[in-house]
Amino acid sequence: MRVLVVEDDAKIASFVVKGLKQEGYAVDHAPDGDTGLALAASTAYDAAVVDVMLPGLDGLSLVKRVRAARNDTPVLFLSARSGVEDRVRGLQAGGDDYLTKPFAFAELSARLQALIRRASRAPEATRLTVGDVALDLVARVVTVAGGPVELQPREFSLLEYLLRHPGRPVTKTMILEHVWDYSFDPQTNVVDVLMSRLRAKVDPDKSRIETVRGVGYIFRAHA
Repeated sequence: MRVLVVEDDAKIASFVVKGLKQEGYAVDHAPDGDTGLALAASTAYDAAVVDVMLPGLDGLSLVKRVRAARNDTPVLFLSARSGVEDRVRGLQAGGDDYLTKPFAFAELSARLQALIRRASRAPEATRLTVGDVALDLVARVVTVAGGPVELQPREFSLLEYLLRHPGRPVTKTMILEHVWDYSFDPQTNVVDVLMSRLRAKVDPDKSRIETVRGVGYIFRAHA
């Protein structure tokens, strides 16, 4: 898969490009909006990561022109501005998602994968299984080592999110946005409380859900 990164900050661009290449993507980098527009017009991309504030043609204008040319490449905006109005402007310009700086690469990667999956219209699985943990999205049933486990709605949503990203770190911000569908104060402990309840039910021996200090959590197949 090929991704276009349009970012003028050399350090951020290097961080994103290097990370995406390590995950197996082919990546093209444009340091300004005009170069980004030229690449978008001449190359087919699976997704694009576009900074809002760019020299020359800004990110919002770039994406508006891309959409005007009937190019529906999924776009993830990057911006230092986190206000609701800024996010709305990004989405109205034709963006598909909006990530505020600073950000964890794991979150950018997960959001990008979600955009690509939606664009490819891949059918959603109705059953998720990692190791000895299985979750049926239709029947809303969870089993651990073959035995049923009763979960509250938010516990179920949290487990579903973890099982959709096995072996990959997910941040508290990612969990907040998925389970609660809006942003909390990042210092809140609601994720810790919910994770503690989930662990008590599906991971009492602490062999499945790993805490990554300073990053978040990783769900691993039971050893």
